[in-house]
Amino acid sequence: MGVVDVDTVRRAVRRQQRRVTPGIEDMVGYHRRQVAGQSEAEPIGPLLPGTGASGVVFHRGEPLAGWGAIHEPEMCYSLTKSVLSLVAGLAYDRGLIGDVHAPVELPVVGRRHGEVTWHHLLQQTSGWDGVLWGKPSSVDGANIEEAAPGSAWCYNDVRVNLLALALTLLWRRSLADVVKVELFDRIGVSRTWSWHGYDNSFVEVDGRDIAVVSGGAHWGGGLWASAADLARLGVLLCERGRWHGDQILSDQWIRMSWAPGSVNPDYGYLWWLNRRRNVFPAAPATGVCARGNQSRHVLWIDRARELVIVSHWGEHVEALIGEISAAVPVVRR
Repeated sequence: MGVVDVDTVRRAVRRQQRRVTPGIEDMVGYHRRQVAGQSEAEPIGPLLPGTGASGVVFHRGEPLAGWGAIHEPEMCYSLTKSVLSLVAGLAYDRGLIGDVHAPVELPVVGRRHGEVTWHHLLQQTSGWDGVLWGKPSSVDGANIEEAAPGSAWCYNDVRVNLLALALTLLWRRSLADVVKVELFDRIGVSRTWSWHGYDNSFVEVDGRDIAVVSGGAHWGGGLWASAADLARLGVLLCERGRWHGDQILSDQWIRMSWAPGSVNPDYGYLWWLNRRRNVFPAAPATGVCARGNQSRHVLWIDRARELVIVSHWGEHVEALIGEISAAVPVVRR
């Protein structure tokens, strides 16, 4: 077994700490610039100012390096989508989802109603066309309304929010509560995280109004979590869903989540797959990742190297992943 080149890792980390995304201390202004020229651009969820570049590197379940305020929660943007996939996995493991190819019962009417399955929503191939929380699906990404569900891929926050709503109704409780009790508390995640929806994203369940979280921060909200806490998720997944001997999430679900989509082989169940090296060409093909805001937030997992990298508010993260990966030998075939 090879030895980790710790000096190279530390140099890569020092460079990343200097590559801070500019303007994040004023998140209102940052968000406004991000969505400039888009229709329906006004945020309807909370925004959190960034504290600077931060991140951690774990190898074989142990911390190897870190930079910045690793315990400070940050907006995760679309990295949140992959956490939503974990919530779906928890439902699958408990039998709440018996068949991912079964149609999803939706309380909102839209085109393709009754044709959309969990599989479609998780792979972003549903083609569902409608309005949710005041935002039409047509405003985010290319329109695929003419395509049959499962035949076209589109990165679309409204449809991901539809999945969050469907899972809330399935669990009959807030997904923030689900992820806390069923996942985060069991792996020792701190109490600094939070998961937000929108000002108007509520659904009535059993006579109670329940807040529905968002799957990203296109309009604010989403998961806010520290680099240290996200690293725990990475270690859990690197260990095939086991944590100190307890099976928290089934390896079957992780394999399903990381299987290439038939329409977009670089995408699984809300996870990015680098096996064709299209996501990060300079990084190994053995890695998968959750990422948001044009990769300014990344959770990178490479089981072949037993390597987990988390980066918040850093530019050029591909260089970071490539440099660290080159310094860490493959330990699993």
